Amino acid sequence: MKILNLYAGIGGNRKLWKNVEVTAVENNQEIANVYHKLFPKDVIIIRDAHQYLLEHFKEFDFIWSSPPCQSHSGCNHFLKGQGIFRYPDMKLYEEIIFLKHFCKVKWVVENVKPYYQPLIEPQKIGRHCFWSNFTISKIDFEHQIGTMNRRASKGSQRKAIIREAQIPELIDLHRLNLMNIKLKNKRQVLRNCVYPRLGKHVLRCAIGN
Repeated sequence: MKILNLYAGIGGNRKLWKNVEVTAVENNQEIANVYHKLFPKDVIIIRDAHQYLLEHFKEFDFIWSSPPCQSHSGCNHFLKGQGIFRYPDMKLYEEIIFLKHFCKVKWVVENVKPYYQPLIEPQKIGRHCFWSNFTISKIDFEHQIGTMNRRASKGSQRKAIIREAQIPELIDLHRLNLMNIKLKNKRQVLRNCVYPRLGKHVLRCAIGN
């Protein structure tokens, strides 16, 4: 099974996929280097995932896309209080509409629950929205993403590192240091991961297993 993994990050969603051929597209070279260390057998392409999808969507059996979520997330309410405003990145909906009308294989687009009413109704699991051409069954799923406020209480800061503890098989920050990989904002990179168990569940729903 040939899978296209767009906006791959360090591969949280991909961790538990077995017996598949994965092409990962990531435009950040530093993050792609980490992905390569974790999944050396995958094909990794350093390109704009949005354009790559348009050019290569017919070449795969399953497509997963996780466009950047920052402009859609609830943190925009926090930024508003600081006088920071930005447009939501509509590439998210461009991809959903494009795949819905032109893609003949199973596909899924993942993002966070937005601060606004979604323009296209998604399926929802935990903090995630999924748009797809197949049904994703409900799954008992707990998660902690913690806080981004470094001045928060010790309890809140502790929650912020739980995400690392919940995916130790995916990445160990000390091990990354030993591999001499420099990665800016490791905490944010971990926050961007889809939990491996959720990634596995979505794929199993796509292939009917």
